[in-house]
Amino acid sequence: MAQMITRAGLTVDGRLADFLEREVLKPLGRDPEAFWQGFAKLLADFAPRNAALLEKREELQSAIDAWHEERRGQPHDQAEYRAFLEEIGYLVLEPGEFTIGTQNVDPEIATMAGPQLVVPILNARFLLNAANARWGSLYDAFYGTDALDAPPARPGGYDEERGAAVIARGREFLDATFALKEGSWSDITGPDDIALVDETHYVGRSEKGRMFVNNGLHVEVVFDSTTQVGKSDKAGISDIVIESALTTIADCEDSVAAVDGEDKLLAYSNWLGVIRGDLEESFDKGGKTLTRRLAGDKSYTAPDGSEHSLPGRSLLFVRNVGHLMTNPAIRLPDGSEIPEGLMDAVFTSAISTLDVEGHAEYGNSRARSIYIVKPKMHGPEECAFTNDLFDRVEDLIGLPRHTIKVGVMDEERRTSANLSACIHAVKDRIVFINTGFLDRTGDEIHTSMRAGPMMRKGAMKGSAWLRAYEARNVAIGLKHGLSGKAQIGKGMWAAPDRMAAMMEEKIGHLRAGANTAWVPSPTAATLHALHYHRENVFEIQATLPEAPGLDALLTIPLAENTNWPEDELREELDNNCQGLLGYVVRWIDQGVGCSKVPDIDDVGLMEDRATLRISSQHIANWLHHGVVSEDQVMDSLRRMAAKVDGQNANDPLYRPLIGNEDGPAFSAARDLIFKGVEQPSGYTEPLLHQWRQVAKAG
Repeated sequence: MAQMITRAGLTVDGRLADFLEREVLKPLGRDPEAFWQGFAKLLADFAPRNAALLEKREELQSAIDAWHEERRGQPHDQAEYRAFLEEIGYLVLEPGEFTIGTQNVDPEIATMAGPQLVVPILNARFLLNAANARWGSLYDAFYGTDALDAPPARPGGYDEERGAAVIARGREFLDATFALKEGSWSDITGPDDIALVDETHYVGRSEKGRMFVNNGLHVEVVFDSTTQVGKSDKAGISDIVIESALTTIADCEDSVAAVDGEDKLLAYSNWLGVIRGDLEESFDKGGKTLTRRLAGDKSYTAPDGSEHSLPGRSLLFVRNVGHLMTNPAIRLPDGSEIPEGLMDAVFTSAISTLDVEGHAEYGNSRARSIYIVKPKMHGPEECAFTNDLFDRVEDLIGLPRHTIKVGVMDEERRTSANLSACIHAVKDRIVFINTGFLDRTGDEIHTSMRAGPMMRKGAMKGSAWLRAYEARNVAIGLKHGLSGKAQIGKGMWAAPDRMAAMMEEKIGHLRAGANTAWVPSPTAATLHALHYHRENVFEIQATLPEAPGLDALLTIPLAENTNWPEDELREELDNNCQGLLGYVVRWIDQGVGCSKVPDIDDVGLMEDRATLRISSQHIANWLHHGVVSEDQVMDSLRRMAAKVDGQNANDPLYRPLIGNEDGPAFSAARDLIFKGVEQPSGYTEPLLHQWRQVAKAG
């Protein structure tokens, strides 16, 4: 049990207070007593506002529930529905014409287009890997994945046949991207043979090769005939190193299980380490102990002899927790838990100030900005609250106004429907908007829970509201001047082992106008970067149509016919229950908030709480409308528990679900479904936190 101490009337986890004072405030030269007094005043002002916003969510949801209940069995009237949403304030008036005024934004966000990683902040090794994913080996990415259409590598060391196919594919990329005046890259015998059609692509000599640029992204062709690959290549090319993950989001939210002061201290310590530049993590691999550290910058000499360097690390955002959850790490004077989003805003900003004020070994933002992604905001009023909060955090720390930039995740229905007003509420600090299919679908189901049974989960991807959602996010962002100033993003490719499919499909995100999109691994970032060489996103953005109308977005994805055959009902339940159990058991028992979880067909998918939200809400909806019974759900849960146990049989830390149906993991899964209708906005966090705390207590 952590020792709790008092600071300015707040009851604080002693380890957390010591960390803040010794590791953050002292090197910043801030007075701890004044800081705690200011922090306490901030909480006194903002905690009640936070609570009022959550109450507003519930009031609107109750009104929508009642509206649907009153019209049960009647045809849905879209015009009447929209008028009702306007009357209750769910839909607000759009602001007039405006352009965002954000300034001091790093080029990785404003003027470059490329992949983005999201990484759980509690895992130091993953965090370092993601930060170092700014550069990636194209040869390794092709050699180790199915993105290369060639026989897989034979075991027992380097497979020269596979290697030759990788080299040939690399030459194809170079020919398509950096065409030579004569012949092909396959014909050259060394770096002196390189004469480009477009000489502006060449930027200079690196330590071991030549540096090129296309669509703002750099590519290093490495010449080293001493390596196993280089000595088999007639030009001596040993690798093609691609500028890959331009940005990374270090996540305090959906991909982590952080339920108390111990967990939050680890999150903030890792953020401090990666910002300060001294985070390290040692691990065993192949019988050897390896230590991961942050990568240094890359240098090159331009043709005119001038020296230049390129960042060796991904530009880092930090994703704070949303407005809903509280945390026992700090208690307010009345004994209640601190709103976790307020705690994150203060702690992560204070830590990031070490970068802003020059106390970091490498530096994160050359523009001296702090980048915070804020998830799960419902509408412009909540965005305005975040803007006011960041004003106060800047005042508390002593930062210039709008040092803290914000990324608005468009993953809640009220935000999607009022996106222009949401952007306007943070117009001088916004640097990012994106779409998230899973959370957005979870909120879609919960908002219209009482309207009727929803279509099957797989059918959602072809629904009218989703098409409108994806198109509107880009079009509205462009309308308000985000192009060239901020990121417009798209969601995750969830299957890290299916890179060939990703290479076929994910280029669609660029063609939709997104200048960044999420990928599940550094390898995926390197492969996805090839798409940004094929397409110039900023040119595409200039050609896109205006946003679809609001009525399409507000189309409720109700099933047209609910007389599904028994085998289809069973299939849908099993799919939802297996994914739910596979994620929950790791979250509750091991504190793993994001991992590659086998789906019902044993395909590994990257899962976080957003997946859980849609699965639990979908079953809850079908239960509420009698499409399935409690007995059917419990039967599926028990059968899928056995499957999940089998899938995790080789994990020595795994605790089986079968035989532990009264344990925290199975209990959490059951509650998420059977208490799903009553959960605030259908969120999974309250129940997950409750049962994780039970598991941690033993």
